Amino acid sequence: MEAVYAFFAYSVAPHEAEDLTSATFERVVRSWEGYDPRRSGERTWIMAIARNLLTDHYRRRSHRDGPSLDEHPSLLEHSSVKPQENGAIDGMALRSWLEPLSERERQVLALRYAADLSGKEIAELMGLSAANVHQILSRSLRRLRELETAEPVSGSA
Repeated sequence: MEAVYAFFAYSVAPHEAEDLTSATFERVVRSWEGYDPRRSGERTWIMAIARNLLTDHYRRRSHRDGPSLDEHPSLLEHSSVKPQENGAIDGMALRSWLEPLSERERQVLALRYAADLSGKEIAELMGLSAANVHQILSRSLRRLRELETAEPVSGSA
């Protein structure tokens, strides 16, 4: 599922995102009998597994390089970070752009823009209200825009 990989790509390097995506689906297969459709939709359940794996990944990691992103037009339209000639996004510029945000803010952005979950699905997954999710998204994007006008982030040359 592209959404799972994209979710991980907001926070870790591409090779780690691939490993975590594989681990997510291994866990989905092993846990399938425990899935209860009355509690959540399949997609939300899978993203909860992915989020838990990312949390475990951070706990095991001794140091952190910072979040990275794959290109996502909906999010990038809020940034001066532009794709390079080959269409790729400069990872360092994106990490720098998202660095001022908290881990929770980065996760909410990743679930919304990379995993394409609705506010309600994100709220269910993270144990927040839908209004709180909307507020986190709005505040995070506003903060990024304010920081960007104070100190523009440049892409690679």
